[in-house]
Amino acid sequence: MALDYFALGLLFFVAIVMFYGIIVIHDIPYEIAKHRNHPHQDAIHVAGWVSLFTLHVLWPFLWIWATLYREDRGWGFGQRLQKDEETLAALQEEIATLRSRLDDMTQAKGE
Repeated sequence: MALDYFALGLLFFVAIVMFYGIIVIHDIPYEIAKHRNHPHQDAIHVAGWVSLFTLHVLWPFLWIWATLYREDRGWGFGQRLQKDEETLAALQEEIATLRSRLDDMTQAKGE
């Protein structure tokens, strides 16, 4: 009889731990978004709850969505383009310098 109550108590304990465990696991993308100051953290939070009802299909995509943004670099695309433009400008300037030196050398050789 005592073993039956212990088993019933253990069953309730396991059910409650699993219930709250699933909720905690589904809040991980939201916690990542909140930590990174993500501009869409509310949408990620709501989509996490929707994912509970869609058999967790959305959850991996929410994880990716939450980790793409970082407060220091944003989505990560803008600074790379700016750096590429600076590199391109430096290369164009170097090419112009080399062309002028080549022209000077050709004129000096021709005289």
